[in-house]
Amino acid sequence: MSRRLLLVNGPNLNLLGTREPEIYGEETLEDVEALVSRIASDFGFGVRAVQSNHEGELIDAIHAAREDCAAIIINPGAFTHTSIALRDALTGVALPVAEVHISNVHAREEFRSHSYISGIAQCVIVGCGVQGYEFAVRRLAALTAG
Repeated sequence: MSRRLLLVNGPNLNLLGTREPEIYGEETLEDVEALVSRIASDFGFGVRAVQSNHEGELIDAIHAAREDCAAIIINPGAFTHTSIALRDALTGVALPVAEVHISNVHAREEFRSHSYISGIAQCVIVGCGVQGYEFAVRRLAALTAG
């Protein structure tokens, strides 16, 4: 089994640190990627990070993970609520999935409470800020330790 995690961040997450900092905080996407890489290395994992505002690019990255990744951390952004295609890609590769949302989506607009991803994820972490990504790494490391 590969000792790599795929970190997937969806639309608008490239704007972390400047987009609505009162909701998403001041950490940047680069900060998130550095955090995930640092924690993953504690468990002997490397990380391949991808961010895109284009659904097809995210799907291609998920498909490629079959070849060299042990698990996937995904913050699908707005695709959470709209993309059956991302859900199908994740189920198609049959890797453990951790879904992460920086804000508490359940305390926001009603449409944000529905996720096409949650039902197939091994864990869902919401409202913990960027620390949620750390929790995801730790959980996936435990799940893949066997």
